[in-house]
Amino acid sequence: MTEETTRKTETKKADQSTSKQTTGISEKYSAEKAADETKITTKKPLEKKPDVVFIGNKPPMSYVMAVITALSSGAINEITLKARGRAITTAVDVAEITSNRFIKDLKVTAVGIGTEEMPAREGDNRSRNVSIIEIKLAKK
Repeated sequence: MTEETTRKTETKKADQSTSKQTTGISEKYSAEKAADETKITTKKPLEKKPDVVFIGNKPPMSYVMAVITALSSGAINEITLKARGRAITTAVDVAEITSNRFIKDLKVTAVGIGTEEMPAREGDNRSRNVSIIEIKLAKK
């Protein structure tokens, strides 16, 4: 009877060690899986799109060079100029200079206009509306 008891005890110990090994493996696997999931959900910071040029207060030739540089990389065939307020005239100038003087096969494919509501300036009590324009230029 003692032999049977020893065998049962040894069998139980073997089963427990196997279950510990299996548990260790599943814990390790779940830790690796969690690490992989965090890698997947982690995102890179947003990068600036090269196919959009925001027009501001600089001289028009600065933006013309930006457009030429973006289009000469070969990665894109279409570029969008975005401007608002007083910079709209500069955006139109950039589109015309680029298409007439530098890249002859560049054409205006679309023009979009609209209005944005800007927050009130310091001292003002109401918001103001500002005009915006988007000009899409594409190579033929």
